Amino acid sequence: MKAIRTKIASRALGPGDRLPSIRRFAESMGVSPSTVVEAYGRLEAAGVLRARRGSGFYVTGADMPPMALGEMGSPRERAVDPFWVSRQSLDAEADVLKPGCGWMPANWMPNTAIRKGLRSVSRAAEGVLADYSTAYGSPRLRRLLIGRFAEEGLALPPEQIMLTSSGTEAIDLVCRLLLRPGDTVLVDDPCYFNFQALLRAHQVKICGIPFTPAGPDVAAFESAIAQEQPRLYITNSALHNPTGATISPQTAHRLLRIAGASGLTIVEDEIFADFEPAPSPRLAVLDGMERVIRIGSFSKTLSASIRCGYIAARAAWIESLVDLQIATRFGGPSPVSTEIIAAVLEGGTYRRHMDELRLRLIRARKDIAEQLASIGISPWIVPRGGFYLWCRLPQGQDSAVIAKRCMEERIVLAPGNVFSPTQSAACFMRFNVTQMADPRILPALRKAMQTG
Repeated sequence: MKAIRTKIASRALGPGDRLPSIRRFAESMGVSPSTVVEAYGRLEAAGVLRARRGSGFYVTGADMPPMALGEMGSPRERAVDPFWVSRQSLDAEADVLKPGCGWMPANWMPNTAIRKGLRSVSRAAEGVLADYSTAYGSPRLRRLLIGRFAEEGLALPPEQIMLTSSGTEAIDLVCRLLLRPGDTVLVDDPCYFNFQALLRAHQVKICGIPFTPAGPDVAAFESAIAQEQPRLYITNSALHNPTGATISPQTAHRLLRIAGASGLTIVEDEIFADFEPAPSPRLAVLDGMERVIRIGSFSKTLSASIRCGYIAARAAWIESLVDLQIATRFGGPSPVSTEIIAAVLEGGTYRRHMDELRLRLIRARKDIAEQLASIGISPWIVPRGGFYLWCRLPQGQDSAVIAKRCMEERIVLAPGNVFSPTQSAACFMRFNVTQMADPRILPALRKAMQTG
């Protein structure tokens, strides 16, 4: 009971959140199921929990104190859920190692080009420094994006693209426009954990589609559409997060055929596309932007500090999304951010940076894969680009347990089940090869796997 109340007090559990099953919670606490039954029952009698027949126990919110930062528990005490890696990584102190985080170290980024962009912005018109963004976002940056899309064979007029404050905001706006509580959304299994966190905030049902080295399992995709009648499917086609896989042409065509027949809208997150050595099939290009919405940002390739994302979609959808962004954020991203990004993209700096980065990542992926293999951890596939390795642990190892043990050594890892809607990836771990240079990481992993 104390453990549950602590999670509620620290906001690790909030109103409406479902508690773990009796069996799962008993295993995690090292007690018998009957003890958990009694604890849940007492908390229900106290009004802290509410039981739903056939569903489980949920937090009512009656026991939740006012928000007070001083009373919030340590991130290490919180549940290993889709928020876990984000909380650990974002709150980490300077000496904490982060091989589980989703960004590259500062010394991998084009800081010289960004500083040059900052100097350029400092000399810009006063409106750039003081005014709100225009409704659709910086015309300069939108023109550059339209030119990049044209290189792929995707010709878009200006009214089909808008800028947002981040890639996450782009998905949030799409969800606000197209979803209602109770709708079903398809995601890959595994998928980027923040997709799940965001969809949970929108109170929709999440349905996971098994992901293969060639993309989503098409038979499972078709079956889910027939059974669940989903409103959206959210995916990464290029260098999928967390697996690093890329959709095959055959899978892309079959997905679009099925989606077209059912009226399903697809959100294609392109955030890792620039890490590819050569462009792979794009759902947005093959579809001609009929049923596909493309989103992206520059947080992985340029800077997570200079936040800017985009949405490309049908003109009618963009118009509605712009209105929604004005209503909820009063406009798009900071003109300062968009001008810095545009300044970097306009010259040859960005292309040179990405060329060098791709070569550097080839070496890093190879080196880290070999180091992990020495302790029995093997990649699920060898990705063609990017900085993630989705790895299988030795038989009998639970990645959540290992992550908790490594957290005690001040090392943040990304256990498999934070990415899996069906909790079927306990034997997997996602590693960020750019964050693996510290010699303390491998011994800590070995020790965590050997601990009884």
